[in-house]
Amino acid sequence: MPLALDTALTYVKGIGPARAAMLLAKGLETVEDLLQYFPFRYEDRSNLKSIAELAPGEQATVIAEVRSSKVSGFRRRNLGLFEAEFTDSSRAILLAKWFHGAYMADRLTPGTRVALFGKIEFDSYKGELQMMHPETELLGSDEDDDDSAIHTGRIVPVYEAAGKVNTRALRVLIHRILQDISELEDRLPESIRTHLRFPGRTEAIRSVHFPASGMPVHILNDFRSPAQFRLIFEEFFWLECGLEIKRQKARLMPGIEFQLTDRVREQIKKLLPFKPTGAQKRVLKEIAEDMAHPSPMNRLLQGDVGSGKTIVAAESAVIALENGYQVVILAPTEILATQHYFSLKPLLEKLGYAVALLTGSNTAREKVKIKELLRSGLVPVAIGTHALIEKDVEFARLGLVVIDEQHRFGVMQRFQLVQKGITPDVLVMTATPIPRTLAMTLYGDLDVSTIDELPPGRRKIVTKHLTSDQVELAYSALKREVDNGRQGYVVYPVIEESETQAMKAAQQMYEHLSQEVFPDVPVGLLHGRLGTAEKEAAMQAFKSGRTKILVSTTVIEVGVDVPNATMMLIEQAERFGLSQLHQLRGRVGRGGEQSYCMLITEKLNDTGKERIRTLVDSQDGFVIAEMDLKLRGPGEFFGTKQSGLPSLRIANILRDPDILVAARHEARSFVEHPPSRQAFAEAVEYIKNHWQRRYGLVQVG
Repeated sequence: MPLALDTALTYVKGIGPARAAMLLAKGLETVEDLLQYFPFRYEDRSNLKSIAELAPGEQATVIAEVRSSKVSGFRRRNLGLFEAEFTDSSRAILLAKWFHGAYMADRLTPGTRVALFGKIEFDSYKGELQMMHPETELLGSDEDDDDSAIHTGRIVPVYEAAGKVNTRALRVLIHRILQDISELEDRLPESIRTHLRFPGRTEAIRSVHFPASGMPVHILNDFRSPAQFRLIFEEFFWLECGLEIKRQKARLMPGIEFQLTDRVREQIKKLLPFKPTGAQKRVLKEIAEDMAHPSPMNRLLQGDVGSGKTIVAAESAVIALENGYQVVILAPTEILATQHYFSLKPLLEKLGYAVALLTGSNTAREKVKIKELLRSGLVPVAIGTHALIEKDVEFARLGLVVIDEQHRFGVMQRFQLVQKGITPDVLVMTATPIPRTLAMTLYGDLDVSTIDELPPGRRKIVTKHLTSDQVELAYSALKREVDNGRQGYVVYPVIEESETQAMKAAQQMYEHLSQEVFPDVPVGLLHGRLGTAEKEAAMQAFKSGRTKILVSTTVIEVGVDVPNATMMLIEQAERFGLSQLHQLRGRVGRGGEQSYCMLITEKLNDTGKERIRTLVDSQDGFVIAEMDLKLRGPGEFFGTKQSGLPSLRIANILRDPDILVAARHEARSFVEHPPSRQAFAEAVEYIKNHWQRRYGLVQVG
């Protein structure tokens, strides 16, 4: 009986409970999951030769036996040079070498049959042919020799190992499944398959795992074969369909129709401490129109550092408050929540709105009191962290949810908070400008507003790179700014995720700077372990000018506004991500004076050099974000895996932006103008059953 797609892998020949557990750790549970575990690269092993037939300069595959092996150098630390001699039926000898390869001595023992793949060179010293660092695969392991034809003499798929299930074992398992599986149902709409001339799903999956011999290997490794293109497109298509259906469904839900009265406009004018920029006005208009609409708002507000997103959020809050609703502002960290509280509380209380701060640091008694005030509606504005998402936090009349730095929250957390009201409006903010392709997958269900203009009078921040032995130059520049009546920051990274270590580093440098480098200058200290009152006191001392230099961990990253601060000195800058460095730099340059950012580095690898060079050359947050995404990849781009990013199987938003754009276009067209009601209903059902679990497409259908 042929295998079914939903068959558990435990019941597949050659897997069993132990292997099934390793595969499950990789998220592979069923036959369908394994079929969608695609190779990450390919090797052309079609040039299969005996050792006697080899010639220097060619890439070839050889099946041979280890004749002898030795390690020279530091075996204990796996740093030695590992050399092995191979022979085959032609009786000729091939030498292979691996630097730092001492660990291979236990694998490649005399008598072991091995497939070697690599470039042939001539060792003039020994007069023998050799391979340097060839790819190897042990033969004659627990797989049957009947399967050897899939490992050599062809284009061979290479898979990421799943525990002890190596690439060879995966190749065998997938090959067996493909031989035993019946025709796969093709759910991609026929109109799209025909229009784009795609191969069928079964053919595409077979071709991606075991390509035909004529397919150029470079096309496969660029993921641009017809089969790969179809499967990448399909993955993006269903993701974008799900997001578009969510978006349409949200538009049909009954929401709050906020009234934009003269009093609302007057209150917004009173709130503003300065004249808004054209971009702020445009974005507020987009938000206000959304809020006045009867369906719930779902909008992303993005803008560069210092562009004034927080004040736009406060203006949006006034619309809800004046209509008698409550507002929640959710931040990912206590530090950020506290900063929002300190900056928004005076603005909102001036207009008569009480503001509460709810975080994990509140005492049990404080939490009970705040929750009661929110439940009764006596406090209309709540600012806080994940503590606001807890089940016992209830609101009398929640109308607007503002989520800051949304990428640090999962999709479900956003959903949980929104459920605390009857379809409240949602405004998601980020100061990390998000490259378009990433925004399309991460926030595809949101409308986007962008503040692309800085407040008037802002000058370009002069950014310089210094090595750690030039730190005295940075200190001199900082002292010069202080002597001219300005202020500055000295920032230290949170090393190895340990805030305690960062706190100690900041404490030590605070003592060093205040006692030895700047003995006559008032120096303040700010780090994550300080209590709320101490943080507030440290910030107030700096804002008022009593403290001239603020030594800090990254707690000043977002939301601090001290116009007199003109110098940002970042120690060990190589430890920060590009977007984070750009955020830190944005803490200065907020007044009319020329501002400076000094990036001090210790050891820099090539990526680090590229990162620092980008920052010195550019002040455009979107350019910087694109480069950061390229250098670090989507998973690390936000510095967190809790980002709500979809776990794509073959598609890659960095490599395939053109396919993503095409898939999005087709998905929107399909959802807005489906070929038939039945086709649309089937698509919704398919997304619910197959894609919900992976992409968190909550409430689809």
